[in-house]
Amino acid sequence: MKIDRRGFGALVAAALTVSFPGAASAARRRSPPRPMKQLIKPPRLRQGDTVGLIAPGGYTTERAIEKAVRNIESLGFRVKTGAYLRSVFGNYAGSVQQRLADLHAMFADPEVKAIWPIRGGSGCISLLSGLDYELIRRNPKVLLGYSDITALHLAIYTRVGLVTFHGPVASSTMSDYSREHMMAVLTDPRPTYTIPMAAENAQRALTEPHYGIRTVTAGVATGPLMGGNLSLVAALAGTPYACDYRDCLLFLEEVNEAPYRIDRWMTQLNLAGGFDQAAALMIGICDNCGPEHEEISLTLDQTLDLHLQPLTIPAVSGYSIGHIRNQFTLPMGVRATLDTHRQTVTLLESAVA
Repeated sequence: MKIDRRGFGALVAAALTVSFPGAASAARRRSPPRPMKQLIKPPRLRQGDTVGLIAPGGYTTERAIEKAVRNIESLGFRVKTGAYLRSVFGNYAGSVQQRLADLHAMFADPEVKAIWPIRGGSGCISLLSGLDYELIRRNPKVLLGYSDITALHLAIYTRVGLVTFHGPVASSTMSDYSREHMMAVLTDPRPTYTIPMAAENAQRALTEPHYGIRTVTAGVATGPLMGGNLSLVAALAGTPYACDYRDCLLFLEEVNEAPYRIDRWMTQLNLAGGFDQAAALMIGICDNCGPEHEEISLTLDQTLDLHLQPLTIPAVSGYSIGHIRNQFTLPMGVRATLDTHRQTVTLLESAVA
């Protein structure tokens, strides 16, 4: 059989892939670099500004609303509640149309300077195809939250380029650490800002080891911050709103999920894009993510190591991100540097204008 040069090259590539599993990853690393997106930065928050309180995902309660209002007012802001904040439709905070109406109304209202979802829950993914992205582009403002709010962060960044903020929701029980770093990022536009990991989490790790920091691959890496809740980032893979984490500091976190589900979502993301395409991989504190009722199961760390250990990029777990009290706020799309030796994340530009 006669084989031309192209055919010979294909045979060699196939043989390398079979003989050396890492060859496929090496081939992926030759993909085009991530195109630089022109960021839109929202105006900084100031004392006395009005914050819009909405529920774009799961339904809420009067007790949570009272707590959220106290949180907002204690920070020196005023509160404006969404018209459908108290709506209930199954386990959602109203219908898709009602939740979209509140989100659009807050972006359109010139009095409102920030939009703060009261909680995550579920349901934000259903809003993405109905969002008025041009309205958001014309009225850039702070959007803050985590968990299910990840869907809004990724979609708005992908379609608009607006910097939004992965941080506490309005009903969170905030610590001094989470409040300090949230307010610094939202109100004080500094050219650089270094965030250390929470000492309280390190102390808690003495009795709850998953709160401890593990450096699987050491190093320093720089790139835009991108990511969020693992299940949502995985759910958006293959959609127009997918997380493009090439050359990014990819951060992921999860809560109340068994290791086999975390493995499935991590595998899905790796198949969709290749973790080796990222500049670094940063896993937050995944609380209550040990084995459930399985007779035999990998631990959380063993599960994460399936995905972290093969990487040559900096890879860590146990950082102060996630469904935890002591979390720091990450501005999506803003360039930052991860230093695994210092255990810090340094923002290399302001996140607000």
